[in-house]
Amino acid sequence: MAEYSAMIDDHTIRGTSTPEKDKMLEVKGLKTYFFTSKGVIPAVDDISFTVSRGRILGVVGESGCGKSMTALSIMGLVPPPTGKIVAGDIILDGKNIASLTEKEMCQIRGNEISMVFQEPMTSLNPVYTVGKQVMEAAILHQHLSKAQAKEKTLEMFKLVGIPEPKKRLDSYPHQLSGGLRQRVMIAMALICRPKLLIADEPTTALDVTVQAQILQLMKKLQTELDSAIVLITHDMGVVAEVCDDVTIMYAGKIVEQANVFEIFDNCLHPYTAGLLKAMPAFKENGERLYNIPGMLPNLLQLPKGCRFYPRCECASAICAEQEPDLVEVGQGHFVRCLKYRG
Repeated sequence: MAEYSAMIDDHTIRGTSTPEKDKMLEVKGLKTYFFTSKGVIPAVDDISFTVSRGRILGVVGESGCGKSMTALSIMGLVPPPTGKIVAGDIILDGKNIASLTEKEMCQIRGNEISMVFQEPMTSLNPVYTVGKQVMEAAILHQHLSKAQAKEKTLEMFKLVGIPEPKKRLDSYPHQLSGGLRQRVMIAMALICRPKLLIADEPTTALDVTVQAQILQLMKKLQTELDSAIVLITHDMGVVAEVCDDVTIMYAGKIVEQANVFEIFDNCLHPYTAGLLKAMPAFKENGERLYNIPGMLPNLLQLPKGCRFYPRCECASAICAEQEPDLVEVGQGHFVRCLKYRG
């Protein structure tokens, strides 16, 4: 995978061992299940990862792999009554927020930890101006007056690159383009200067030019605020451009973890290799775009062994019988595949 190195040559790879004081977020053994009339759905099934201060973690996988549900679990927004975190710890800057009450989480959510949702048009309230919606977070969490909140919102609009920011304060969501709405969402998420920002596919609905601007903006703000970012995406090109570390998810489990250079130059799991192979590229001979065969398994009817084996081009008989563990194969490089079992 050496051909991808040029895409990520502006990254600075730091040591994989992380001092405790630099761990902004630790997720340990997180399990989020949905209890339905048809059975229990393990949407997030025993996952663990760490996000360090000043770094961007990319969480990658196809739709339905558990990426967004992981984010909602961290935010304490798992939809009740069927959804429930049944196990695990979510430690934000030394505090286990998984054990907090809803009232306590309301003080954390939007203040110490914020989220940029995938589609801003459905996340913004159409009957209020965008300025009023961003101001609300500052008034609620930082106890500012309306005048102070308005001034701070204006500063954030300038910071995220919204043109004519004073005029945009009085605009309604439908009056803004997709790119401007996404910038408003980022301003809303960052107005309280949170320790952790979760961005759930923030550029999916945007054209490539605006997408690049939003990604550059997020990376710039993360550096300026010395915060940590969890970037959820299915686009490996986005990962190459902005992420420091990468977690690959499949059917509710993590199948590979490493820094971005390891993932692109030395990926070990067949699913990761398939995602990289499926990246669009110019083909002079008219070769068709590669796609991973098959579909994600039904979480109500998971295969007995490896969850990926029905689609895996490297599978053997034992893969259908034995579920692999996530093992460390190199410093900071973990993979869930029987080929690398101890």
